[in-house]
Amino acid sequence: MPPPLVASSSSVADVAGPVSPGPPQAPARSARASDDWRNPRLARNGFLWPTLLVVLFLAIFPLIASLGLAFSYFNFAPGGFEIRFAGLANFVALFNGSERTIFIGKMGSPTLLGWFVFLGGTLLLAWAWIKAARGGVRARGLISRAIGGVFAVTVLWLVTGTILGTDGRPGTLVVTLIYASVGTAFQYAIGLALAWLTSRRLAGQRFFRVVFLLPLTITPVGVAYMFRLLTDTARGPFAPIWNAAGLQNFSLLASPWGAITAVIIADVWQWIPFMYIVLLAALEGRDLEAEEAAIVDGASRQQTFRYITLPALIPVSATVILIRMIEAFKIIDLPNILTNGGPGTATVSVTLESFLNWRGFNLGLSAAVAYALLIFVTLIATYYGSLVIPRAHRAV
Repeated sequence: MPPPLVASSSSVADVAGPVSPGPPQAPARSARASDDWRNPRLARNGFLWPTLLVVLFLAIFPLIASLGLAFSYFNFAPGGFEIRFAGLANFVALFNGSERTIFIGKMGSPTLLGWFVFLGGTLLLAWAWIKAARGGVRARGLISRAIGGVFAVTVLWLVTGTILGTDGRPGTLVVTLIYASVGTAFQYAIGLALAWLTSRRLAGQRFFRVVFLLPLTITPVGVAYMFRLLTDTARGPFAPIWNAAGLQNFSLLASPWGAITAVIIADVWQWIPFMYIVLLAALEGRDLEAEEAAIVDGASRQQTFRYITLPALIPVSATVILIRMIEAFKIIDLPNILTNGGPGTATVSVTLESFLNWRGFNLGLSAAVAYALLIFVTLIATYYGSLVIPRAHRAV
């Protein structure tokens, strides 16, 4: 009878392999402690939230403080200042008080052209609303469009009454609207043309890409002084040309519309590079297969650009126009330095009016002007962003 098998500890170890000892407790605790700084919750509470609170404080506190000033009378007193609650007095002064002719302007009876523009714009807005109603837009969207339409009709009546009205005179609000709309339109058109030309692989395109960006590197103050010198017919660099043309006693800045035109030209010259660089990037990043197929099928380059290239740029164009338009409403440097707001108050923008009231220590009225501009721009940007940009993205 064979003896019983007895497994020794060495044989078990040989079969099962070496047994690794468990990790010690102290090093594990130190490893977890060293990884605490990588904890997302710790990073959020220790770094993100304090930074966010500081940014919110710097952004919200001026809004709250200026809102309080807009509903108050602020006066300097011996040893400090005093603030008295004024309610809506500052806003009433802007829209129906002593500051109405400066902020709103002088309304006149619309001429025949004025009535044509006003009625044509009103009918166009009504047709757009009816089309939206027939297109299955929900009630909330129809109400929003109706409110936007009333706002647009009010602005259109204001523009036609002050610009296309007999004895009318635009105020700072209408002048700022002219700066933003006309300037942005020219900047987009010229920027798109330059971007299309430099994307055609022409000779010297690298040189012109650098040259076209130079105006954007100059500060608005420098641009204003440069154009102020260029429009000087007596001592400017073009004085011999003006004298030869018999215009030595002529000044573009002497008339209201001439001064407004000078400000728009200077603003367009400075901000064309912004439109140019964005549109150039969009043109160079587009898909060329559709254009090549159209050219193979016999389409001309003009037809290709109109029906293929331009629609592909609609989303980028809608966004860049919105950005530039919001920035254009804040124009202050060019009318302040180029024309000093003159002649009279013909070229004063809303931001410049707020600055002039602040410099005159009328802080309540200055804050009211700034908030009126904030509300006006917010309404325009909101309706533009909700109506134009979604359609632009669906069009592609």
